[in-house]
Amino acid sequence: MTMSIETPSSTRSAADQRQIASRRLIAYWLFAVAGLIFAMVVVGGLTRLTESGLSITEWKPVMGALPPLGDAAWADAFAKYQQIPQYELVNKGMTLGEFKSIFWWEWSHRFLGRFIGFAFLVPFLGFLATRRIERALAPRLAVMFVLGALQGALGWWMVKSGLTHRVDVSQYRLAAHLGLATLIYAYMIWVALGLWREPVPVAASGGLRKASLALVGLVFFQMLLGAFVAGLKAGYIYNTWPLIDGAFIPSRLFDQSPLWRNFFESHLTAQFDHRMVAYLVALMVGWHWLATRRFAQATRSAIWLALAVLAQIGLGIWALLWAVPVPLGAAHQAGALIVLTLAIVHARRLIA
Repeated sequence: MTMSIETPSSTRSAADQRQIASRRLIAYWLFAVAGLIFAMVVVGGLTRLTESGLSITEWKPVMGALPPLGDAAWADAFAKYQQIPQYELVNKGMTLGEFKSIFWWEWSHRFLGRFIGFAFLVPFLGFLATRRIERALAPRLAVMFVLGALQGALGWWMVKSGLTHRVDVSQYRLAAHLGLATLIYAYMIWVALGLWREPVPVAASGGLRKASLALVGLVFFQMLLGAFVAGLKAGYIYNTWPLIDGAFIPSRLFDQSPLWRNFFESHLTAQFDHRMVAYLVALMVGWHWLATRRFAQATRSAIWLALAVLAQIGLGIWALLWAVPVPLGAAHQAGALIVLTLAIVHARRLIA
């Protein structure tokens, strides 16, 4: 009579098989959370475009999850808003009804942030408890959660910049807030794509693979430039294209001193930089499409990326010529995330 004995190695092997079988489920979860981050970035853009971001003057991570309940609570929230410079210098005389319209945008943005934390943490703990997460993957997921918590604190740090001496938030802090949200989103998409299906190796050169990563970085950089344009409200002026301030390369690009301030505090230079990098992205995407024509799988993703970049540039020009109406401004921000997503998909196909 023989007896089957389960050794530690066989137990570990069985656990590994269960973890491998769970990869696609984890990928779907990460895609879902990334979708929520996408929505939050768009809602954040709408909050900025409607100038609603300073309507909640306190940071209450737990108690702030509930909106004002009753007339007294609404009156208290409105009274606190009336004490900041934005009310005194921009919205003096605003009614309670008008205040509620901006309050709900900011509250929705914060609520989404809390919901994303819940939607990430609960399944993460469940996957950990059932040992479905591979050892190499667990630190990556933990980093995502830590960065998400940091993002909440960074958002409040941004809001604080507009509560005392300004009527809006600092463009530096806005760029940091958007930049971190974009990094979390990109990292989540990258990891999820690696789990969703077994990568198919593409016989591309090392240089082409590095170029695909550089393209992702360039799109991210362009989004940061867009954050400075938004933070400075530079899209509301110089509403002509292809000329800006009467020339393709205006003469007043570096009027401020010291020189570095022009890139972050000059309306003209910030908008000019954003335009020029958009052209650079288009050229690099076009080159990449030509360079990947020998690889069918990569060519498809390159074509989709090129089409998205052209559409995004067209949308940006449209928004500029119309002085950034709210729907076009929000669509342009969403378009940037779509371009980034397609750039990540393209790079993931080249880097198995």
